[in-house]
Amino acid sequence: MPRPLPVEPHRILLIKSHSAGIGDILRSSAAWAVLKKRWPDAELHLVFLTRWPGYPSEALIRDHHLLASAHFLPMQEGRFAGMRGVGPRIWRRLLPELRRIAQEVQPDLIIDHEPFGVETSIAARWVRRFCAAPTVGVNQVLGRGWLYDYAGPGLQEYARRHELPWPMNYTERDFAALAALGLERDGQRIVLQETEAGRAFREALPARLPVGRPVIGLNIGCGTRDAERKRPAIGFLVEAMGQVAAASPHTLLLTGAPNERSVNQSYLGQYAARWGDVGHILDIAGQTTPSGLTGALAICDIFVSSDSGPYHMAVAMGLPTLALFNFPSPEHYHREASVVVTGNGSGDSDAMVSSILRLLDKNKVFMS
Repeated sequence: MPRPLPVEPHRILLIKSHSAGIGDILRSSAAWAVLKKRWPDAELHLVFLTRWPGYPSEALIRDHHLLASAHFLPMQEGRFAGMRGVGPRIWRRLLPELRRIAQEVQPDLIIDHEPFGVETSIAARWVRRFCAAPTVGVNQVLGRGWLYDYAGPGLQEYARRHELPWPMNYTERDFAALAALGLERDGQRIVLQETEAGRAFREALPARLPVGRPVIGLNIGCGTRDAERKRPAIGFLVEAMGQVAAASPHTLLLTGAPNERSVNQSYLGQYAARWGDVGHILDIAGQTTPSGLTGALAICDIFVSSDSGPYHMAVAMGLPTLALFNFPSPEHYHREASVVVTGNGSGDSDAMVSSILRLLDKNKVFMS
């Protein structure tokens, strides 16, 4: 018999796995915001079973204003009995950690947002043993819904019911589980606030910025080998941003991770060769953590980014954002952001230039 749902839950445990990328986890913040709207006094606690322990997103998510706590538990896959999966050795380490979290948090509601695999289902049922909380999950495949007290529809069924295109936008995925609670997205965007590390960086940055000009943030990004295909061509960016500078003088703030310094330096070199003066450009690649980047974003009037973590962060902070995609990928768009498909640098830069100028014009009221 299903355990009854609490009328007013006090501590909700959220279980995730999938991907540890900043954008992938931050997309869940729309669901967190909906939960907090429904139960403003409820604490949200995240358990993330990660295959990428120590990923840069962890510190940022631990600092998220909607989460009371975030726990990242390593869950490396291997070969067990000839099959790919999580074997007994990993579970012998995971289960005590999950028990500790259950006893520490004492949730009265457990939500497993993952539609695939059995690892998060096992985690939800194990945590359930140490508290009185009912479990909520996603009935993605036949019989999976039986593993939970309550289950929302599979992703395809959720998309059909809400008349959403397929592949479905990634932010919608967490709402399949919430459907079991009668909660809808209702236009909720992803959310993020400036952190303490961000505030400290922001307060130190203005001394390095010219006064009286709008600040455009540019994240070229995609510095890891598996993400290089998503990086806009440097020459394309140089051409477009030079035209923007001629039409609307500004300060350009180049962001990036430590391994993206060389990308930014390549941009600066090509920009100098094409347009000359680079005095309006400040490169802060490697000078912030993802949490500290929230302060740099807070200074920007608009933000331009490849399909990478800072793109999602800017949208979540409510910053006017232009996202650059080398190829169409509607499931990764945000309705709040403008999008230009660059054609991997073979496209016309006019669309990028006009989009940036339009965002600057719309944002004039916010400029000092």
